[in-house]
Amino acid sequence: MQRYLAYAGVLLLAVTMLVLAAFWPVAWWGVAVFGALALLGTWDLLQTRSTLRRNYPVLAHFRYGLESVGPEIRQYFIEGDTAEVPFSRQQRSLVYQRAKGVMDVVPFGSQQDVYGVDYEWINHSMAPKHVDSHDFRVVIGAASAQPYSASVFNISAMSFGALSASAVRALNEGARRGGFYHDTGEGSISPYHREKGGDLVWEIGSGYFGCRDGQGRFSEERFVENACSPQVKMIELKLSQGAKPGHGGVLPAAKVSAEIAATRGVSMGHDCVSPATHSAFSTPIGLLQFIARLRELSGGKPTGFKLAIGHPWEWFGIAKAMHETGLLPDFIVVDGAEGGTGAAPAEFIDHVGVPMHEALLLVHNTLVGLNLRDRVRVGAAGKIISAFDIARAMAMGADWCNAGRGFMFALGCIQSQSCHNDRCPTGVATQDPARWRHLDVADKSVRVQQFHDNTLKALRDMLCAAGLEHPQQLGPEHILRRVSPIEVRSLASLYRFLEPGELLDRVPSHAVFRDFWAEARSDAFAPPRRVSALCDTKDR
Repeated sequence: MQRYLAYAGVLLLAVTMLVLAAFWPVAWWGVAVFGALALLGTWDLLQTRSTLRRNYPVLAHFRYGLESVGPEIRQYFIEGDTAEVPFSRQQRSLVYQRAKGVMDVVPFGSQQDVYGVDYEWINHSMAPKHVDSHDFRVVIGAASAQPYSASVFNISAMSFGALSASAVRALNEGARRGGFYHDTGEGSISPYHREKGGDLVWEIGSGYFGCRDGQGRFSEERFVENACSPQVKMIELKLSQGAKPGHGGVLPAAKVSAEIAATRGVSMGHDCVSPATHSAFSTPIGLLQFIARLRELSGGKPTGFKLAIGHPWEWFGIAKAMHETGLLPDFIVVDGAEGGTGAAPAEFIDHVGVPMHEALLLVHNTLVGLNLRDRVRVGAAGKIISAFDIARAMAMGADWCNAGRGFMFALGCIQSQSCHNDRCPTGVATQDPARWRHLDVADKSVRVQQFHDNTLKALRDMLCAAGLEHPQQLGPEHILRRVSPIEVRSLASLYRFLEPGELLDRVPSHAVFRDFWAEARSDAFAPPRRVSALCDTKDR
């Protein structure tokens, strides 16, 4: 019966305080406190929804309370500085220091286990370079009417609705100050994106928010209204995202505010649905025709798509469609499965989609094998925080990198993982004005700009130490990885890199190309016959 001791104790204390209150008026405070706990314990015994509360009246609530602050306790008191869950204290501290413009040097040696498996580094040169500027850029859409010179480090797609008004303002002002771009996310272009005038990449998802008609279909007229804004520098069609590829999403009607409804072009009082698939096309060729139409309607602005790689034959179908039709996107952004700034089902977060390194390499290799790599720029997104993260991604084939959570840290995010419940403690990922109004836009925009600036300075210094002058010179031979306690290999030797044009005259020995390239179709996303046949062997 020990489990009832807490309940019995508060009952006894409530009665005792009631007796004392007859002689000592201040005891009425005890009556109120212990009486309330006694009532709570009584309700625990009478209710039937929770067995734990019936068996441990009063005491069970202490367990719930401790459980509710468990993430904070682990983060602040238990986790090591290098434990990435999902970002380590060391990674977050680096962003905070660079965003605030304070000293970011590290004393007394590395905390990394340099003899541990998967430890990575870049080799330095005996002939280091000197480069004055750290404003590294890449031209996207060189053959289009309005090419864009982009920074190699930019703000990844995060929608207004997922982020607060103040967060959007601060990100865009930081982008304007630093000369880099701000991806709108699929929630379209809000007034807060326009307010500060920073460069925008307009992301269009399957809900066609900001360019949809009353039935949720793509509207050319609405698209032109937004796409022709001078602030919009590029158009990005989202096929899938790292956090929940192939899932789509629903913003419940209760959360569709007047501002969100106006921004997305939806009506209040109804769920805002982002379907899992696009209605404007259904085949790889149709996708490329749609991309070409968006480029034309926007007046020749660089137009491309973002995707998280899933079934390889589907990506191969898109690549074959490029080769067969000559219709090319100006860019492709590869989103890794480790990415994601908002909320997603646990299974999607943990077990759906290809991680960024392998996905990026597959896209890069395919374009190289078709002799298209010099005509299509490739961006990479997925847990990019430091200059080394940028260098590694570019060494594996990226032309530039995007970051979402890194810039959220620059805004003051503390990784409370409250993005989904509207209770973000720092006002970054919430629509509660009582929270986001306390986010100082003027101060945080400076931090966004400084995080970007100081990260690129670190990238410059790293490149110079390696004897390089621009991140485009990075290749897989520059990055080393420990694969066992006694073996080190470069990424060039760990991964298979295709030769230019290799896919045009033969099927490479690379396993994924050998298994799926020949049967991939440019006219359908359907699986190869062999894959379907394996499914048909099951007893239905």
